[in-house]
Order: sequence, then structure tokens, then C-alpha cells
Amino acid sequence: MLNRRHLLMGAAGAGLLAGCGTLAGTPGVTGGATRDQARALYDALSEQVLVASPIGATGLGLDTGAHAALKSQIDSRTYADRLNVLKPLAEGRAALARIDAGTLSGRDRSDYDTVQWMAGMAGEIAAFPFGGVDSYMYPCPYVISQLTGLYQSVPDFLDNQHSIATAADAEAYLARLQGFAEGLGHEAERARADASDYRILPPDFIMDKALTQVRALRGNLEAMLVQPLVRKTGEAGVAGDWSGRAGQIASGAVAAALDQQIDFLTRHRPQAVHDAGIGSRRDGERYYDMCLRFQTSTGLSPQEAHQLGLEQVAAIQAQAHPLLVAKGYTQGSVGARLTAFGQDPAWLYPNTDEGRAELLADLNRQVEAVTARMPEVFARMPRARVEVRRVPPAIELGAPRGYAQSGSLDGSRPGAYYINLHDTAIWPKWALPTLTYHESLPGHHLQGSLALEATDTPLLLKVMGFNAYGEGWGLYAEQLASELGMYDAFPEGMLGFHQSFLYRAARIVIDTGIHAQGWSREQAISYMIETVGLAPGAAESECERYCVWPGQACGYKIGQIEMDRMRTQARARLGERFDIKGFHSTVLDGGAMPLDVLGRVIDQWVASRS
Repeated sequence: MLNRRHLLMGAAGAGLLAGCGTLAGTPGVTGGATRDQARALYDALSEQVLVASPIGATGLGLDTGAHAALKSQIDSRTYADRLNVLKPLAEGRAALARIDAGTLSGRDRSDYDTVQWMAGMAGEIAAFPFGGVDSYMYPCPYVISQLTGLYQSVPDFLDNQHSIATAADAEAYLARLQGFAEGLGHEAERARADASDYRILPPDFIMDKALTQVRALRGNLEAMLVQPLVRKTGEAGVAGDWSGRAGQIASGAVAAALDQQIDFLTRHRPQAVHDAGIGSRRDGERYYDMCLRFQTSTGLSPQEAHQLGLEQVAAIQAQAHPLLVAKGYTQGSVGARLTAFGQDPAWLYPNTDEGRAELLADLNRQVEAVTARMPEVFARMPRARVEVRRVPPAIELGAPRGYAQSGSLDGSRPGAYYINLHDTAIWPKWALPTLTYHESLPGHHLQGSLALEATDTPLLLKVMGFNAYGEGWGLYAEQLASELGMYDAFPEGMLGFHQSFLYRAARIVIDTGIHAQGWSREQAISYMIETVGLAPGAAESECERYCVWPGQACGYKIGQIEMDRMRTQARARLGERFDIKGFHSTVLDGGAMPLDVLGRVIDQWVASRS
């Protein structure tokens, strides 16, 4: 929660219809003392969550008024605060247990079950003395990696989310620069302690990539940290020596703190092993079991998830095969044929600034086209717009291929859909639409914006994110776009759709293979290329991502499978009384939640219409 992905899933990454007194038409929501007690606790916890993540408060547009001091702060990265926004939930377990949940029903009960589930998981994460919760709010064993650490998130945050209209806002930017330096230092301390006390180090290839990126930021502080302040103050007409003052902090405290991280990565690189998975490390098997439950909100064991992934891969390959044959690709595996199709120059953008501009323009047209179809299957649409942006070049080497960022609570700042354009060759034109539907509409932007715009939902429930719910919805949104006929005029796009599902299924196989079955990085990359047909660079980035976020890659397909199963069962039970808009409102209006809680919510909706 409270980050660019989870604010779109529970955001990040929830939402209820404004003024709705029942859960999707289900009677029985209590209005008594227990409900008031629960909501008072949620409000208290949400206040602590905002304090724990000033970055998240700014992302929500809540760094004003009583929370104005948060605009001068960066999330603490000390060992005591290693759980970040999950710390208040871990500490609130006793208070939650004192609520008589048996008297709650409908939406009030699903709210309670959702908060209790996350609080319990926060306690489990806290029981491990190493690692913590990263800026995406995922449990992560490594403090500094190609995906984790303040160096990876703060420069983009300051540039794109820290607003400046007054001199006080500019001073807050400077204070955050200083806080950035302090946080980098705390991360270096934690990383050194994890290495010495628990022998927890990222794999050697992860350390190499992190070192490359930290050094890149270290050598580009003026452009990444100083010039955004100069630009923003200039646009706002705020006079002052902002360049000189920001430059002093950047070249002084920030540079010194980055040097600490470079020193850590350089000194410990010889001790790093090539083993890709957490399972080979201290208490790694238990840690992975925890991560898999956190990321899928199911009780699947690593072995069960691995088998499910294999079955899904086979089924999706069977669907892609005839489409490839129709395009003239008849020889070799499905993955090999997708690779060949993806290398056809006719479907590639030039890897130039002009090519990237053309790609972004095409994405914006896709967003416009799918937006027009949304009222057919949704009862309401978000007020917030969505913008397509390039991942900042300084972090694109280790960043995901695509991700979403929420807008502000009041809708004044639009949501964003980021795409990694380090190498346009990984984005053949036929593969892009399905990513657009996943990240924008009807995917993360729609789901997350409806969450933030809800008026009758406690803030805590708006900002809690559940990976399998959020990413499951994103993949379900790709399926929904296909069902709406978005590929009717572009049949090649169906291969992109199948490839997207195929690599989400392969993710389950690879993630469990890496962390529970001893797969190497090279084995994982080879499987991804051979099975899915991703370009080698994309396959490398994907598999290295799984090494750092154990279990996260499993949430997409498992979440989509469950949502599709719930819809199929609801349709079968209701027959002509089934309403697709009502089903989607039921899934979305209750906010982000664990999959088993969502299942009970859908059952209640079906019962109310039977």
C-alpha cells in the first residue's frame, strides 16, 4: 500500500460506492458500537500509516493541513521501521482482536477480515530479522537491489509527485533531499548487518545490476535531483538559490550516502553467491512459504503452485498454436515461434527518440479506444485521467517492463501508466495493447481510481493493497478487453494477449522453481525465452525481478484464475439474473482484499440475487 503500484491495487495495491450502506446489495451491515469501534481503529491505523510513509501521503495528496509536516519527510529506512506502512498493522493486532467480529456482517465484516489478514501477515514478516518491506510494500529479503532501495524510487518521486507552488514547498524539497541522504545511509547500515549477522546477500548478478544503477545515479545527481527543483521553482515563480542549495546537499550528503551503498555492494560482492533463490539462504524455505501466501492470499504450497503453472502453460500454448500457424509460423515450440514473430522488423519501433515517441502515441490511442467501451461493462467510471509515461531512463535498467501509479485522492493529479523503453525491441506492436489494458483501463487505473474516489470507505481500506487481487484484476482486465472485441480489428494483438497470459503462467513455474526447487538464473531465463518467446533482455529483467520479490510473480495468474472462476460460478448459479456490471461492482466496490474474502463477498452477492 501507499506506493505507485499498490495505490492502484488497494489502491494499489479498494473502493466502495459513495453512500452505499450495504455490501453490493447484501443486507445486514451493522451500524452499532462494534462497527464504530472498528472504524475508529481503522482511522487510528491510517493516521499511523501516513506518518510511516510520507512519500505515500504525498502520493495521496494528503501532505497538507494537519499533515503538512509530512511534505518535508522521506520514509524512514531504519531497522526499527523496516516494515514501513505495515508496522502499524503489526502493532495493531491486539486491538483488532478485541473487536467482536462475530457481530459484523456484509461490508463491515469483509473490511474487518481484510485488515486482520494484513495485520497477521505483517506480524509474520516482522518475525524475520532480516530484510523488510520495500517501497512497493512487498516483503523483500534484500534492502538494496536493482528494484529495492530509496535510490530506485525517490528521484522519480521528487520529480513527478512533489509539487512546488511556494517557497515552503521548495524548502520541503530540500528537506526531503536531506532525508533521502539519511535514508540511504540507514539502508547501507541494514544491508551490512543482514550480510554479517544473517548471511543475507542478494545474488551476485543482482548486486552487479544494483551497483550499476547506484553508480549511474551517483554520476547524475545534478540532472536527477537538482534540476527538477530548479524547473519547478522556475515554473512557479519562486525566487531563491535553489540550484546552489540543492546542489550542495546532492553533492555532499546524498553523494556520501550513495558512496556508502556503493562501498557495501563493492565490498560484499565477492561473498555473494550465484544461487538465485531465497530457499538456499538462512531460513529461506520458511521465508518463501510466507511470501507465497502474502503474494497470492491463498494456501497453495510451492509444489501445488508449480504444478498449476505448468498446467496453465500447456493450456495457453494450445490456444496460441493455431494463431501462429495462421501467420505462417509452423515449426518449433510456441515460444520459439513467438520469438520469431517478435523479431519481424515490420512490428518493431525504432530504438530511437522518434521511435519511442511513436510508441507512446500509439499507447495513448489505445487508451482512448478502450475508454469508449468501458460503460458497456462497468456501472461507473473513474473521474481521474490516466497518462502514459516513459520509465525514467536512470532506473529503467532494473525497473519492471510496465507499472502504474495512482492519482491523488482529490483527482487533481492524474494516474500514470509507465512503460520501460530502454530497448523498444522488447515491445513489438502486437504485444502492446494487452499491457495497456492491464495498466490503464480496464485494469489498474480503473480499479485504483475507483478505490481512491470512494467516499464511504475508510482511508485504511483505500490504501491497503493485495497483490493477487490487484494483479489478478489487471490480468482479468486483459481478458475483459479481449471479450469486448478490442482485437477484432487487430487480430495480431491476440497473440500478444496469449503471450501475456503465457508469461504470467510461466512466472508461477519460474518463481517456484527459483525459490523452492533450486533453479538457477540461467535456467529460469532459458525457460522464459523458450516457453514464452520474450526477448532475451526482457526475460533477463523478468527473472531477476522474481529473485528479489519472492512469490510476487505468482499473484497475477492465480488472481486472474480465481476471479474468472468466481465469475463463471456466479453466472452458472444466476443464469439470466447474472449482470456483468453488478459482478464488476461487487469485485471492485468492496476494495482490495484477500482472495478468500473476495470469494465470500461474491457468494453474498449471488445469494442476494437468487
